[in-house]
Amino acid sequence: MSSTNVVVLDNGGGLIKAGFGGERDPAVILPNCLYRVPSSKKWLHPHPLPTTTTSTDSSAAEPDLTSAAVRRPLDRGYLINSDLQREIWSHLFSSILRINPTQSSLLVTEPLFTLPSIQRSLDELVFEDFNFRALYVADSPSLVHLYEASRRPDGLVSRAQCSLVVDCGFSFTHASPVFQNFTLNYGVKRIDLGGKALTNYLKELVSFRSVNVMEETFLIDDVKEKLCFVSLDVPRDLRLARESGKENLFRCTYVLPDGITYTKGFVKHPERIHNYLALKDGTCGFPPLPEETKGNMNRPEIAEMPQDRNRIDLSKNEFDLTNERFLVPEMIFQPANLGMNEAGLAECIVRAVNSCHPHLHPVLYESIILTGGSTLFPQFSERLEKELRPLVPDDYHVKITTQEDPILGVWRGGSLLASSPDFEAMCVTKSEYEELGSARCRKRFFH
Repeated sequence: MSSTNVVVLDNGGGLIKAGFGGERDPAVILPNCLYRVPSSKKWLHPHPLPTTTTSTDSSAAEPDLTSAAVRRPLDRGYLINSDLQREIWSHLFSSILRINPTQSSLLVTEPLFTLPSIQRSLDELVFEDFNFRALYVADSPSLVHLYEASRRPDGLVSRAQCSLVVDCGFSFTHASPVFQNFTLNYGVKRIDLGGKALTNYLKELVSFRSVNVMEETFLIDDVKEKLCFVSLDVPRDLRLARESGKENLFRCTYVLPDGITYTKGFVKHPERIHNYLALKDGTCGFPPLPEETKGNMNRPEIAEMPQDRNRIDLSKNEFDLTNERFLVPEMIFQPANLGMNEAGLAECIVRAVNSCHPHLHPVLYESIILTGGSTLFPQFSERLEKELRPLVPDDYHVKITTQEDPILGVWRGGSLLASSPDFEAMCVTKSEYEELGSARCRKRFFH
């Protein structure tokens, strides 16, 4: 079986990453949903997101997603609407990847602790609806471990064949010990918080203080990704957020789309986004603008000319963010502050490690791998190390590694596995599924 005939599908609650085994990057990244704008009754497929392997066509008009309703086939990480997932996959396989499933194998990711009834629904989709030739179901932590071990053959993860994968995804956050490329299910700890909950919390904060954005899922996702960061000292930052004028290093203004001139929102003064970094140095002056921000200045949604600002009255179509910028990611570290009966991320990691054999403890603390889109908040790993260090014995080292691309890390591990010579023997074929059924075939995957 050629690895090019293996479709690798990281089927996340927020994004689908899809491509072919053996490739470094997925061929497409697609929101795992359908949307409907208020002016239409038809549910539409969202445009694929740009990747390093696809060139973006600037001439293609992006849809105006203001107040768009959203339908998702996954809820809290688990498949609840197989008909909707079938429709999204059908569009993906036929119109985007252009593959023939009957001549292809599928490697697909599935959340940990998926119920047997949901597993059966997925198997029916793969073998009965799309007629794939063979199937392999993987969990995210083992794929992340595999990819990181292959990237650094001389590193601790590869030599010890042991790591602790912290996956902060769209639906929830898992701390998962991995040993010899198998996830130790008895040690996995979960927080019911992910990117979706953070977006919803930001919606509530902005709606309460400024304008009603409870229906603006795509817009507030953009606000969260551009403006939110993790605070290293919350009491200090709450005090500074009350300051007025230039003393307030956190104040940023986000301009809402007006549907005529702008169909996407943007940050009004992008040079102010990183002002909070001055606090790291203990200075009050503003730090130089990071290179990636300078590059972003050329993007059409934020490259705002002074004459445009004078010509268009934006004052009634914008809102300011101050302490919201760091209070939203703070949920991951202190969910109890919001009345949630959940442990914070640092305590969750300690509980996961303590569930494993004591001989593994020092290795797990020294090989923590961060993956998932919610780990992309600036200062995330620094804050986690700061919270984790007092909870870990003094003679243990704590080393936290963020993946080079936390969104694509799981898919790259799947691509690597799909290109291995043993992959064909690991799969369940369509004939085996028809003969033995879903439950017996699932035992092949050791989950």
